[in-house]
Amino acid sequence: MKKILILIAIIFITTVDTLVAQDTAHLNLSTIYVQIDNNYPQLKYYEARIQSLRAMVAGAKAWMPPTVGAAFDQFPYRISMVKDQTVENQAGFMFSVQQMIPNPARLNAHKNYLSSLSTVQQNNLNWQKNFLYYTARVYYYRRYTGETKLKLLREYKELLNLLIKNAKEKYTYNQADLGTIFKAEAALSELNNMEYMLLSQIAEGSIGINTLLNREVNTPFTIDTFLVVKNYDTDYFIIRDTSLRFDSSVFKRSDILSVQNQIRSMELNRKYAATAAKPEFGVQYSHGQMFAMPNRFSLMGMVTIPIAPWSSKMYKSEVRSMGFEIEAMQREKETMQLMAGQMLREKITMLHYEKKQLDNYDKNVLPSYKKNLETNLLAYRQNTGNFFVLLDAWNMLLMKELERVDKLGQVFLIQSDYEYQRELR
Repeated sequence: MKKILILIAIIFITTVDTLVAQDTAHLNLSTIYVQIDNNYPQLKYYEARIQSLRAMVAGAKAWMPPTVGAAFDQFPYRISMVKDQTVENQAGFMFSVQQMIPNPARLNAHKNYLSSLSTVQQNNLNWQKNFLYYTARVYYYRRYTGETKLKLLREYKELLNLLIKNAKEKYTYNQADLGTIFKAEAALSELNNMEYMLLSQIAEGSIGINTLLNREVNTPFTIDTFLVVKNYDTDYFIIRDTSLRFDSSVFKRSDILSVQNQIRSMELNRKYAATAAKPEFGVQYSHGQMFAMPNRFSLMGMVTIPIAPWSSKMYKSEVRSMGFEIEAMQREKETMQLMAGQMLREKITMLHYEKKQLDNYDKNVLPSYKKNLETNLLAYRQNTGNFFVLLDAWNMLLMKELERVDKLGQVFLIQSDYEYQRELR
């Protein structure tokens, strides 16, 4: 019976753990990117725009609809004369059909222009994704640094509680100062305020990520407990020492590609506008249902003359205007390239030196403060140290540990900026 009860308890505990694990999903950055792609509404907007433009291409080579007409032809005002079978009676009903035949070069130019528009929207979609991934990284790293500092704070809080307890015991033997004990308890209370601030930071990151995933903002989830700064040292030397070109793999960005493809679309639109100088043709067939004479028909061919001075001004000025617009967009693209190159160099340089500071924390600053605390702690245990000095060593190490996490968060933020500038994920 005892064995059966133990087995039931094990099954119950396992089931509860499984349910808790199912309630709280684990999210890493790759998973977040995929869910943003699937769920964020604005991306659906761009996808719908792309489908809309592609649908327009299907009808780009359509002709104008035919024109059908009907008329009373040469009817006399005296309707009674219509019945007269005389030569003067030329009354009848006229029916006509007219069809304009567009120039094939104009149709092809129109189709090429419409086809190019979806590429621009695809570039805009990719750049919007890049911005959303960047935002997700900022929230993710913010929550990560908040959780790291909270864990650190609770560890030091536990250590301080032990030190205060020990100091109170020593006070009964006149081996500790009461004022320093009060100071330590005050520091303990300050840690509670710091903890609330970190919980707020963690909540902010969670709300931001849940919003990007288009779900209820209080949905619980866990994140990676250990993140490593990426190594972009090679990029630092390449970008710093070379001239950035737009066609290089380091420097192709969707926002600049969007402007470049807008220029291409504008050039195709200019070609389409220039085809207005090409003539278009038409044909008209008319049938006359006569009353006093044999039925008649007429067949007429038509051609437009767009080179006439009073009509050519319209498309010529449009073509000229588009030429200036293309030049303006070209200058805009060059400016974007210039500013993007500046931002790339700034971010990779900042990242390089911020990482050096982080490494200095890990290799020199924190080990020295840890040794200082360990030395004072050992002296205090041997009754040769002072609790005030020990408390100061504890406080200095905690501050440096928190500074180190802040520096890590700064490195992650600059790394995110650099990845945003290079459209990396």
